[in-house]
Amino acid sequence: MGVVGVVKKIRQLFIVGQTRIHIDQVDGLGNFIELEVMLQENQDIETGQKIADELMQALSITKDDLIAEAYIDLLNKTNV
Repeated sequence: MGVVGVVKKIRQLFIVGQTRIHIDQVDGLGNFIELEVMLQENQDIETGQKIADELMQALSITKDDLIAEAYIDLLNKTNV
């Protein structure tokens, strides 16, 4: 299939409650944060979304700040 590109990043990982917070410094793109809520067996997606929304609010992250693309896709767009 070949190589589409290479992503070079430094990741810091923090855990708040049941949420993993990834802070990435990506060469050529900048800094990003990802929230990964680890659902328990008795929790549904809506509960996970509520947990993420509350943490986003605490961190002053708005819906407009969200990016739904992979780093490699963003890098390839900047290198066109």
